[in-house]
Amino acid sequence: MNQPINHQILLAARPQGLPKPGDWQHAEEPVGEPGHGEVLVRNTYMSVDPAMRGWMNDRPSYVPPLKLGDVMRALTVGEVVESKNPNFTAGDLVAGIGGVQEYAISDGGDLMKADRDLGPDPLWLNTLGIAGLTAYCGLMEVGQPKAGETVLVSGAAGSVGAHVGQIAGIHSCRVVGIAGGPEKCNYLTDELGFDAAIDYKDEALHEGLKRACPDGIDVFFDNVGGETLDATLAHMREFGRLVLCGAISQYNATGPLDALRNVIFTVPRRLRIQGFIYFDYRDKWPAMLKDMAAWRAAGRLTCREDIVKGGIEKFPETLLRLFSGDNLGKLMIKLA
Repeated sequence: MNQPINHQILLAARPQGLPKPGDWQHAEEPVGEPGHGEVLVRNTYMSVDPAMRGWMNDRPSYVPPLKLGDVMRALTVGEVVESKNPNFTAGDLVAGIGGVQEYAISDGGDLMKADRDLGPDPLWLNTLGIAGLTAYCGLMEVGQPKAGETVLVSGAAGSVGAHVGQIAGIHSCRVVGIAGGPEKCNYLTDELGFDAAIDYKDEALHEGLKRACPDGIDVFFDNVGGETLDATLAHMREFGRLVLCGAISQYNATGPLDALRNVIFTVPRRLRIQGFIYFDYRDKWPAMLKDMAAWRAAGRLTCREDIVKGGIEKFPETLLRLFSGDNLGKLMIKLA
């Protein structure tokens, strides 16, 4: 019987600006055998996230930088094929850091069991996975919104932003989203229930913020950084909270990063600016997942899925879609 082959994408070079085809190397190797305490997982779907661009840089971060020749890091969902770990059995659906490859071996430390009764595989990279958990952790643990407050979300038509806005609405906040183009802005207000949207491609951001947030902003959940963050600082209310989740506008910069000229408002308005990583709140995930599963079942929490077919070969071009603004909802690749 022929041994199955594991197809992979490796990091071949450090990108300068946008990643290029030469930054990747396609590889294949026989699927390995799990050792004592390990499990073999066949990945079925792979999440494509802006954080991947940062993982390619050789600088300190919340996770060690990838080495050249490493399998590209990625969050995945898949099925346990073989287990030598007492916490998992063959057939279990698990979400974890499986990488840009078809099979992964894990000691189980990064794996979370997923319940197919709550939803199909892709849901565990979307509402019940990285997107929903990132939104919940950042908004509720860091932003701490109160009923009646105004919550502004940048990158609002992406998977994290879409969940942030809906969770804020569930908690009786007024929700405003920033997105690019009428299709995305209509998605926010017509499908997700945002109270207002700002189309940054059609309206100067300062003008849009004055129009959509005339009384100021209490909580800003930022996925974009740069000029968007700077403009918003000038519209924050006293004791406002800025939740920094990402800065996608800066990830491919080859020169100096955008300056924050409006940081001067931080002291007189007693603003709090805090970054976060959703792994910091892992002990709270079970309760969060219970809430989000209930909201989803009640029709109060949803997010479109943008699923690319064609396997790991589609990864390099799919990653670039995040930086062109081409995708809507949760972007992922179907592997099996």
